[in-house]
Amino acid sequence: MDYNLNNKEEKTGLLKTIKSFNLFISGEIKAMGLALTMVIVTSLTSILGPKLQGDALDDLLSNRDLNTLLAFVGLMALVYIIGALASFLQIYITGKLGQRVLFKLRNVIFNKLQMLPLAFFNANRGGDLISRINNDTDKVNSFLSEYLIRLLGSIFVLVGIAISMFVLNIQLAAVTLSVTVILFVITQVISPILKRLNRVSLDATGNLSAQIQEGLSAFKVIIAFNRRDYFADKFQEFNEKNYLASIKADIASQFLKPIYDLASSAAQVIVVVYGLSLVTRGEITFGLLFTFFTYTQRFYDPLRMMAQIWSNVQLALAAWSRINQVLKLESNLRVVESSSNTDTGSQSINAIEFEDVNFGYQNEDPILKNVNLELEKGKTYALVGPTGGGKSTTASLMVRLYDPTSGVINFWGKDIKSYSFKELSNRIGFILQDPLLFTGTVGENIRYGNNELASLSDQELLDRLKEAGLSDFIEKFDNGLETAINNNAENISLGQKQIISFIRIILRNPDLLILDEATANIDTVTEELLQNIINKLPKKTTKVIIAHRLNTIKKADQIFFVNNGSIEKAKDFKNVESLILKQKRSS
Repeated sequence: MDYNLNNKEEKTGLLKTIKSFNLFISGEIKAMGLALTMVIVTSLTSILGPKLQGDALDDLLSNRDLNTLLAFVGLMALVYIIGALASFLQIYITGKLGQRVLFKLRNVIFNKLQMLPLAFFNANRGGDLISRINNDTDKVNSFLSEYLIRLLGSIFVLVGIAISMFVLNIQLAAVTLSVTVILFVITQVISPILKRLNRVSLDATGNLSAQIQEGLSAFKVIIAFNRRDYFADKFQEFNEKNYLASIKADIASQFLKPIYDLASSAAQVIVVVYGLSLVTRGEITFGLLFTFFTYTQRFYDPLRMMAQIWSNVQLALAAWSRINQVLKLESNLRVVESSSNTDTGSQSINAIEFEDVNFGYQNEDPILKNVNLELEKGKTYALVGPTGGGKSTTASLMVRLYDPTSGVINFWGKDIKSYSFKELSNRIGFILQDPLLFTGTVGENIRYGNNELASLSDQELLDRLKEAGLSDFIEKFDNGLETAINNNAENISLGQKQIISFIRIILRNPDLLILDEATANIDTVTEELLQNIINKLPKKTTKVIIAHRLNTIKKADQIFFVNNGSIEKAKDFKNVESLILKQKRSS
C-alpha cells in the first residue's frame, strides 16, 4: 500500500464534503438545526425590513399620517431587534458547535494515526502531519462553525429577496437579477482554480512545519557541525515557497470580491434608471422603487459576502481533502485467524520461525530473500553482518513492525499475524540503540505501556523492582523514581536512558527479547549493568542480539551472518570472523 500522502490527490466537492462530515456532526443535528433557525429568522428580518420601509414611505407621501408612520417605525424596530438577537444566538450556538466538532475531529485524526503502521510514518514527514492536525482542522472548524451557516443563510436571503422582487414587479426583478448570471459563470470558472491554489498553499504550510520540526529536533547536530547557515538556508527555501503559495492563494481568494462589487453597483444603477422610468410612467410607486433599491443592496451584499465565504469554503475543502487522505487510510497490518485449529504455542520448541520469507521496503529491491530461520525458546542468538545487510529489518519483522512480502513468520508455533498487537507488545521486548523516553519521571517511563504497573504508586513500584532484583539500578538516579526527565531526556546520560529502557522491558518478562545494537553507544561498566538486568529474565525468554562488536555476542548459543538478503548460520565464533573478513574483501 502506498502511504505517501504527497502521491494522493483527494477530489471533493461541497456536497460530498458535507456528506463526509456525518461522522463528526451526527450528534450536532439539534444544534445545527437551531443555528439554521436563527439564520432563517435573521434572514426574514432582512427581507421584511425593506418592505416595511417602502410601505412607510408610500404612506407618508400619500397620507402624511404621523401616527401610522410611528407605528411603522415601531414595527421596524421590533423586526430589527429580533434579527439582532437571532444573529447573536446563531453566533453563540455555532461557536460552541465548531469547538466541539474540532475537538472530535482532532481526536479522530490522532487516533487514526495511532492505528497506522510504521511504513506510513516512514513515508511522511512529522511536521506535515502536525499541520494537518492543527492547521487544517482549524480551517474545517471555521467552515463548520461560521461559513457553512453563513453560506446557508446567505442563500436563504438571496432566494427570499429574489422571490419578493418578482412578486413586487417581474420586469424590474428580471432586469435587476440578470447580472447574477454573469457572476455565476465567473464563480464556476474560478472555484476549481481557487481550491487548487489553496491546496498548494496548505501543502506548503505543511512542508514548512515539517522543516521546522526536523531542524529543531536535530539542532544539537546542527550546532555540533556549525551548520546554522544550512538550516537557515533550508528554512528560507521552504518559507519562500510557502510565501509564494500563500500570495497566489490570497490573490485568487480576493479576485471575486471586486467583481461582485462591480456587479452590485451595476445592478443598483439599473434599478435607479429603469425604476425611475417606471415611476414616471406610473407603473410603480416611489416607495416600491425604494424597496427595490434596498432589496438590490440586500441581495448583492450577501453575494459580495458569499464571494469571501466561497474563498474560505474552497480553503476548507482543500484542508478537508488533506485530512480525509489520512482518515481513509487503513493499516496493512491486519490481525488474521490462525491457520491452525489448535493453539500449538505451548508445544512448539521454537520461539520464532521464518518460512520462505521475502521482504523489501516500498519501491526498493528485496532485502530478505527466501529466508528460513528457526530460533528455539530460551536460547540466545546473535545477528551480525555489514551495515545495510538486513539485521534490523529481520528484527522489525520479528516484532511485526512490517509484514513479509511473502512467506510466513510463526511466533511460538502460531502465525504472528494471528496475535493482537497488544499481545505481541506484552510478549516481545524490543530495545533500540537510541532509547526513547517521554517527558515525565523515571517512574512514569518505567510504567509506560504496562497496564499491570500503571496503577501502582512509586513505593509500590519500588517494591516490585526490589522483588525483581532491579531496585539497585534506580539508585543511579538522584531522586529515584521521582527523577524528572525533560524534553528528549537531555538531563540524563545515555546509559541511564538505556537502563530505564531495559527495566521497563524486563518487568514484562517477555517471551522474546530483541536488542538492536542496544549497548553500542554506552561504556563497558553500564553494559555490564545492563547484562545483569538481562540475566533477571526467566529461562523461557529467547534473546536476539544484533551487534557489530563481536565481543558482545561471544556467549550466544548460535550466531547468524546476515548479508545480501540471506541469513547464514555460522559454525562457530571463528567462522563469523572469517565470514566478515570475506565480506570486506568482496566489497
